[in-house]
Amino acid sequence: MRCDIHTHAFHPKIASKVLAQLNEHYGIKPVGQGTVEDLLARAKAANLDTVVIHSAATDAAQVVPANNFAIELQKTYDMVRAFGTVHPDYPDMPAELDRLAARGITGLKVHCDFQGFRMDDPRLYDIVEMAANRFVFMFHVGDALPPAENPSCPLKFARLRATFPDTPMIAAHFGGYRHWEHALLHLIGSPAYIDTSSTLDFVSDDLLHELYSRHPRERILFGSDYPLYDPATEAEKLARRLHLADSELDSLLDNAGRLLTH
Repeated sequence: MRCDIHTHAFHPKIASKVLAQLNEHYGIKPVGQGTVEDLLARAKAANLDTVVIHSAATDAAQVVPANNFAIELQKTYDMVRAFGTVHPDYPDMPAELDRLAARGITGLKVHCDFQGFRMDDPRLYDIVEMAANRFVFMFHVGDALPPAENPSCPLKFARLRATFPDTPMIAAHFGGYRHWEHALLHLIGSPAYIDTSSTLDFVSDDLLHELYSRHPRERILFGSDYPLYDPATEAEKLARRLHLADSELDSLLDNAGRLLTH
């Protein structure tokens, strides 16, 4: 199952606003419209079978609406797997996790930098413990601040994963957006899953090859970070820069599908 593990799609009423916010924060002009229809058209052009759509509630009040949207996306579109969202300020997280599981949601997205808490927050550890082995976690890792000051970083992720070694966790952006040297120290080569999103335009060939060659192949997942990037373009760029044979790229594209159906 050829899968893009890291995409985003938004309700048409807010899509343009979110794209503007992403451009302002990352300095990246999105290539997509941010709608599920545009995403799926691009996914089909890339010969993908599945896309995983993520959202992250920036406060407790957004948890249920965001999860309702995820449930609806997954129910409506055959190609979509949607991850739910959590927040440590939400008053009844156990009940919300039960609701998500009952409706077929098998993954959770955490973006501490946007959600207003740190990855070493004990309340996040409590949520991961509540989730047990029912969900795959996708964590945004890294950003502009130095690791010690940043809400998320490779070391914080590594410590969280070590505490819950049986819970599948993905460190986005090759283990840490703008923290790639720290990812080499703390994540690369470990049993953690990493995805390839939002990295290719920011790292040298040498660093990219080191990140890729030192990590277990079966734990590297293809991610485009649509709408920032196009899935077909990112897959082609990844194969070209890493000199991947067609069979190697196909295997990498299948890795996420194997994780999601495990």
